Amino acid sequence: MTTTAPTRNGPSATGTAARLAALVEGALGVPLPVRLRAWDGSEAGPPDAPVVVVRSRRALRRLLWQPGELGLAQAYVTGELDVEGDLGEGLRTMWRTTRANRPALPGGSAGGRLRLAGSALSLGAVGPRPAPPASQARMRGRLHSRARDRAAISHHYDLSNDFYRLLLDETMAYSCGYWTDTAEGTGAPDGVFGAADAQRAKLELICRKLDLTPGARLLDVGCGWGSLTLYAAEHRGAHVTAVTLAAEQAAHVREQVAARGLGDRVEVLRADYRDLADDGRGTYDAVATVEMGEHVGDAEYPAFAALLRDRVRPLGRVLVQQMSRGANAPGGGAFIEAYIAPDMHMRPVGETLGMLEGAGLEVRSVESLREHYVRTVAAWHRTLEDRWDEFVRLVGEETARVWRLYLVGGGLAFEEGRMGVDQILSVRPAADGRVGLPPTPGPWYAAPLVPPAGAPGPRRGPESSS
Repeated sequence: MTTTAPTRNGPSATGTAARLAALVEGALGVPLPVRLRAWDGSEAGPPDAPVVVVRSRRALRRLLWQPGELGLAQAYVTGELDVEGDLGEGLRTMWRTTRANRPALPGGSAGGRLRLAGSALSLGAVGPRPAPPASQARMRGRLHSRARDRAAISHHYDLSNDFYRLLLDETMAYSCGYWTDTAEGTGAPDGVFGAADAQRAKLELICRKLDLTPGARLLDVGCGWGSLTLYAAEHRGAHVTAVTLAAEQAAHVREQVAARGLGDRVEVLRADYRDLADDGRGTYDAVATVEMGEHVGDAEYPAFAALLRDRVRPLGRVLVQQMSRGANAPGGGAFIEAYIAPDMHMRPVGETLGMLEGAGLEVRSVESLREHYVRTVAAWHRTLEDRWDEFVRLVGEETARVWRLYLVGGGLAFEEGRMGVDQILSVRPAADGRVGLPPTPGPWYAAPLVPPAGAPGPRRGPESSS
């Protein structure tokens, strides 16, 4: 039996917030973990908890038509539902409660759906299905067909280069950084180690794991805005073929290649990874793919792994940095698939290792960066909040709210272990079993991970002999 929660105006058995609270408590089986404020001004729930504001009946109507995560996300991004104060603490509180009590959501069964409909009717929230928000992806065609993959990548990465310039640091690296706890030994200026330093440390670590030397040939599959491509060419003297499916990314990398005078070292291809020319087989010293494999799809991943293996010469190295999900936990979820990365697929890291080995690669190192992603996402979120008005002017409030929910929810998923990210280093063995790696990974970490500020890096390197 639940007791009536007090509203802002004193105890009430009829206030909208109290009726909503009773509905939520019936689903959770425990007292309401947050405070509710309804559109009529009534409140219910513990006074010192995060405040969830239900601004209109339409929010409840969305949950009637779309129970669960997606309906809640739709209501949030449109502003029909909001959280006052710390959104992360609000999500953390709700997730902790639902995880502990494993509730049956009101719309999860026929009886529950009828109860939810009855409550919505009594609150005046019954009506036609609300249209999805404009920011929600609308995917068509066969899953992971070339046309659908192109549309999925465009939905996320072609938002605009101006948006990502505003969100990211000067490296334009949109992937997990590598955070050292102290600036000592990293080369970071003035003892300050920030988001850009974490990204440069990640790029330097990748180059070390791949053993990139002047003239080495690197294939960067899913190059993003070219952070690794440009770093490897400038600081390691590598010759890089950069591949992306996103038009905005390809344009940005080409601009940077021209501006930095790297035209003799970098080739930029706007292409599907499946369309890479067969004459590239066995010609690269190294292949890297940084947080692109999540977009490949489960059924397609064995062929993707085989492509990575086939592109490197014997003793060539392949580095995959990729997000994963816990064995018994959801990964991105309905919200991320609908608003951020349509058709994204994450799996436990062990399954990915099996596919890489099945393609003929020998896995030599797996380094978890999960806690590093918590700090990386937090840095992006701080930028979003600090420059909120600029983001709203650039992309509109709805899209800005999508990204707020994405960054807060994603950071929480990494924090709680529902999602992970790993650097996986593999080698294509020689016929006699040699792999050509040092006996220990010590050399990867022995020297500062970030070049000193202003270090130009090698401008010229001998042509590759491979």
